[in-house]
Amino acid sequence: MTSKEDLRVLIIGAGPSGLVALKNLRQLGINAVAVDRNFGLGGNWDIRSPHSSVYESTHLISSKGMTQFVDFPMPEDYPEYPSHREVLAYLHFYAERFDLDRFVRKKTSVVSLNKGDTAWQVELQEDGKTAKSSEVFDAIVIANGHHAEPMMPSITGKFSGEVLHAHGYKHHRQLEGRRVLVVGAGNSGCDIAVEAAIHGATAAISMRRGYHFFPKFIRGKPADVVGDRVRRWPIPRSWQRRLSQFVVDWTIGKPHRYGLPKPEHGLFDAHPIINSQLPYYAGHGKLTVFPDVRSFDGETIEFTDGQQAKFDLVVFATGYQLVFPFIDGGLLNTHQGVPKLYLHAFHPTDDTLFVAGMIQPNSGQWQLTDLQTQIMARYLKARQEGGKAAQWFQDLKQSGGIGLSSREHFLATARHRLEVDYFDYRKTLTKIVRQFDQA
Repeated sequence: MTSKEDLRVLIIGAGPSGLVALKNLRQLGINAVAVDRNFGLGGNWDIRSPHSSVYESTHLISSKGMTQFVDFPMPEDYPEYPSHREVLAYLHFYAERFDLDRFVRKKTSVVSLNKGDTAWQVELQEDGKTAKSSEVFDAIVIANGHHAEPMMPSITGKFSGEVLHAHGYKHHRQLEGRRVLVVGAGNSGCDIAVEAAIHGATAAISMRRGYHFFPKFIRGKPADVVGDRVRRWPIPRSWQRRLSQFVVDWTIGKPHRYGLPKPEHGLFDAHPIINSQLPYYAGHGKLTVFPDVRSFDGETIEFTDGQQAKFDLVVFATGYQLVFPFIDGGLLNTHQGVPKLYLHAFHPTDDTLFVAGMIQPNSGQWQLTDLQTQIMARYLKARQEGGKAAQWFQDLKQSGGIGLSSREHFLATARHRLEVDYFDYRKTLTKIVRQFDQA
């Protein structure tokens, strides 16, 4: 590799993951730049972007204390669960604090990445220009997120009303006076179903399986902050789980008591649904609960239990595709549609290719991405300087598989392919950072 001063690293994306990668690389003296196809910073959190999946009522589902970057806390006057506008403003504050904006090329897309013998050939295209440019970089950090390309199910028949993916939902006005069915019970689906219960003529949700519902607050404290404290207690993990189950049952109650399907999995075996309002509206008869959709016939929808109902609008909250259109899947070590990377971030054999933020934790993500990119920066620096830590980490990522022994209990569904336990994952990353710093 070239000398540290000459090392050029391209970061793809200027959302939270891209910004923290840019900050951590540049703080170690690495010449990193970022490109983003949007006209501003913030990625998915800028509702004005056509690629954004947030809607007008979006708030963080992890608390600010578990989400904010450790070296740059959110403003004290922010609520415990900030709105998308407050989150976007915070990301701009963050970029200003670390002088990142001048290293971000906005309205610039990556057309292709090709690996040469010693470097990456990158084809770029600026918005509004037909001509493409080509540049050479020594390393690549992909931080383009995974909530931009909707995943739509295939359902028999034809629906005569409007069909919408949650990605296209922006405001409750889209629901007013309409008979709404939301398909999917993830966090977005449950949020939209609650808004349909408030603003729609009728509201229903189609749930493939039962889920546990978590409150946002426990006795006035953010639930994830309480959970973080419990996980630090020196008691067996099984006791922690029993205590958590007791608290959830005590604060919200069993789902079936609201007419919701009974979960057939453990409390922490699926991505948490942070929503106490959906059980409330279901229990008040404002939200009808159906199983999976079987077929469409005009305005009539039939469900797998034989029930039928009429609707004007179907909102598919069915998740997103994991796509990297600018790079061949083989270069990312892709297996069954998912890059097989150590800790979902580090390529096992290519020491110049990384993915930041390709995880779905059960609490805040940004602090984890911060640790990921601290490791990326330290590894690149150690490789150039010939440090022993570089060889140690190279051996680790080559032999460690995906390095996540705690994920076997998660549901074997597409939604959980990137699921990680926040606390275990944070502990693993922190140990690696310390190992680099002690080398």
